[in-house]
Amino acid sequence: MQSLNDIRSTFLNYFKRQGHEIVPSSPLVPRNDPTLMFANSGMVQFKNLFTGVETRDYSRATTAQKCVRAGGKHNDLDNVGYTARHHTFFEMLGNFSFGDYFKSEAIPFAWELVTKELGIPKDRLLVTVYHTDDEAADIWKKVAGLPDDRIIRIPTADNFWQMGPTGPCGPCTEIFFDHGDKFWGGPPGSPEEDGDRFIEIWNLVFMQYEQFEDGTRRELDAQSIDTGMGIERVAALLQGTNDNYATDLMRALIEASAHQTSSEPDGPGKTHHRVIADHLRSTSFLIADGVMPSNDGRGYVLRRIMRRAMRHAHLLGAQDPLMHRLVPELVRQMGEAYPELRQAQALIEETLKLEETRFRQTLDRGLKLLDDELSGLPEDAALPGEAAFKLYDTYGFPLDLTQDALREKGRTVDTEGFDSAMAEQKAKARAAWAGSGESADLSVWFDLADQHGATDFLGYDTETAEGQILALIRDGEQVEELKSGEQGWIVTNQTPFYGEAGGQVGDTGWIRRLENEDEIATVTDTQKMGAGRIYAHNVTIDQGSFRASDAVALEVDHGRRATIRANHSATHLLHEALREALGDHVAQRGSLNAPDRLRFDFSHSAALSPEELARIERDVNAFIRQNTPVETRIMTPDDARGLGAQALFGEKYGDEVRVVSMGQKATGKGAGGNTYSIELCGGTHVARTGDIGAFALTSETASSAGVRRIEALTGEAALAELRGRDTALAQIEGMLKATGPEVVSRVKAMMDERRALQNEVAQLRRDLAMSGGAGQGGGAETREINGVKFLAQSLSGVSGKDLPALIDQFKDQIGSGAVLLIADTGGKAAVAAGVTPDLTDRLSAVDLVRAAVPELGGKGGGGRPDMAQGGGADASKAEAAIKAAEAVLGGD
Repeated sequence: MQSLNDIRSTFLNYFKRQGHEIVPSSPLVPRNDPTLMFANSGMVQFKNLFTGVETRDYSRATTAQKCVRAGGKHNDLDNVGYTARHHTFFEMLGNFSFGDYFKSEAIPFAWELVTKELGIPKDRLLVTVYHTDDEAADIWKKVAGLPDDRIIRIPTADNFWQMGPTGPCGPCTEIFFDHGDKFWGGPPGSPEEDGDRFIEIWNLVFMQYEQFEDGTRRELDAQSIDTGMGIERVAALLQGTNDNYATDLMRALIEASAHQTSSEPDGPGKTHHRVIADHLRSTSFLIADGVMPSNDGRGYVLRRIMRRAMRHAHLLGAQDPLMHRLVPELVRQMGEAYPELRQAQALIEETLKLEETRFRQTLDRGLKLLDDELSGLPEDAALPGEAAFKLYDTYGFPLDLTQDALREKGRTVDTEGFDSAMAEQKAKARAAWAGSGESADLSVWFDLADQHGATDFLGYDTETAEGQILALIRDGEQVEELKSGEQGWIVTNQTPFYGEAGGQVGDTGWIRRLENEDEIATVTDTQKMGAGRIYAHNVTIDQGSFRASDAVALEVDHGRRATIRANHSATHLLHEALREALGDHVAQRGSLNAPDRLRFDFSHSAALSPEELARIERDVNAFIRQNTPVETRIMTPDDARGLGAQALFGEKYGDEVRVVSMGQKATGKGAGGNTYSIELCGGTHVARTGDIGAFALTSETASSAGVRRIEALTGEAALAELRGRDTALAQIEGMLKATGPEVVSRVKAMMDERRALQNEVAQLRRDLAMSGGAGQGGGAETREINGVKFLAQSLSGVSGKDLPALIDQFKDQIGSGAVLLIADTGGKAAVAAGVTPDLTDRLSAVDLVRAAVPELGGKGGGGRPDMAQGGGADASKAEAAIKAAEAVLGGD
């Protein structure tokens, strides 16, 4: 028996011998087709090759492409488990020619592969062609010797392929296998064609024409081939069945499910096992390709699939989470062909276990509510929409999950009532938001979120993608077009651009129209709008114009993103280094992860010592040099905190969080083991700590009461900072004629000498002032005003800080009285006044200063009754200031 893995290898190796490049499957999340939720055929990754937008170094390719059909127009979810051939996940084998060979080569390839390589009997095969494609029919007769009655001409679109209303298109030819008259059904084109007897196994598309808006066509200059063979269908016929779920791979997964639930694979729970086996594949591959369960977009489709499988596990009687225990069998079956499955095994198991654990907590209550609602209804009545919405809103039951549960009871749901209840809830949420004090013009973002759902963020895995413009915003309102020179916002259905959050700045880059890459917009910022559901690109249109529904290429500024990633990851290491050095009281109080630097605010009351700063910088660099992987997991906030994960300051967390771990300690305690840094974080990070490069602290200051601030650099900026320090040190060594440790002692000696000289100079200035020497206004004059001795003098060559000592000396000199001194400090004035202790009960130095300061062009002044100080902008007014003080003494 040929296994499914054998068939895949046979197909790929056959076309490799025919000069085809074996190209790995593209991710399930399309990077080059914004109209698709998931890759649903082999040609998706080659779309730009077929349209001529892209070229590669090969003109023939073959693939085994993983596909998902569980959302949008290609949605097989409701039929999975109940039919023989519907799947949410399937593999599409294909061979492709990009302007190389055409019909005369493609048809012989197909016939030889099917009949010789795979050994399918010729007499069990028939083909279809488009009714006007005489060329294909003639080739089939020549190559396969098929009679006319086994070459069926189909006049409908079933045998004519189009990429869209315009663009490449062409006829198809399909190969069918006859499972025999023991199955009901007729050949294609007959009234019984929907039966199970004749099953299509391979479709060959001949991209022959280009279609224009007026419906006319012309032959393409480079005609191409696109084929698709469903591996599950071929495996079924080669293994003697027409049931895809009876094939070796699916059977292995079904038996694993039966073993884990202690039930029969073909017993009453047969449908449940089939759903679980199919959904295990789709959920595991989606998680491996970076999709995580959420309440919007692709993540919501993933969650629906997961919960549908989990409900079927519940119906089998599974008391504990089941899905994650089946992942090892899936990896055994498919891990060799798809290495990403093995690489992501731990993440897949953890995500499935988390989701099922959470869902099982509400499943019993939800199903009880469903039974209670049904018990009060007539047997043929539909479940009211309000009840279905309550299941969704309270217990997280998607509508299709409720429909699936009711299907087994022969019941339906009032979907219009469900939609009405959903609309009412949105209206209430909008009303609550409107009262929150937010600007009313921001309602445009909530309208977009309601209309289109959340933006799919692809930026954890890629920095380039294609998207479709959903809306253009200028001055708070939607507009039809943004033209060259205009500024505004572009919203796309998916984006690799990170929207500012968690201290990480928004991405910048470029958006180009796919139809004309010369039409370009520069993205100057990316923000999250509409409660974080919409990623909005702030743009300036450099050339051309952009309209809603345009297909665009989005490209993040790679260099800028790389430095931001490095700074963000370094911030995590810095946070933990601070906790290790200073204690567990250290907690984040704010951060900035920009392209040119990082800033980190943390709770701590005292300035850090040079030794502490040196230790922190040394520790961060040590973990950078470890070059360990930076790992990301999804879990509940409680589970994350149970591991010791640190929460980011100011962030709000939902039911699930991303947990970023990096660095390995020599030993470890607690749930986090020996992992160095574990934090809740939604930002982008380096793949390995070594990608940070280097870390250099640049400053440590007070940010606010009880909060310190560190600023630092990473990568090339850190190296430039360190090189600059080395250069400065070398210059100092040259000037001091000293090296290494000698520099410190030499500088300390110079500073001590400088302080001694400063003190000596200050004392000489005071002595000169006391003696009335040159430049001191002719010496101090003492006069008596209203019975009080008053000594006033303007001085130069002394500083404001010298005045209090001089005041005390003059007070000693006069014995009893008041003193006023004004120092000229480069045109500005410093003023001080003193009153001897015997007079402070009736005279205050503060009053003297406050009288003098306005005359000097200043304000205020203060101190004690015996000593006060102030200042002004104009020292030339010293004489007027002295007279103002005299007036206070005179009682004026």
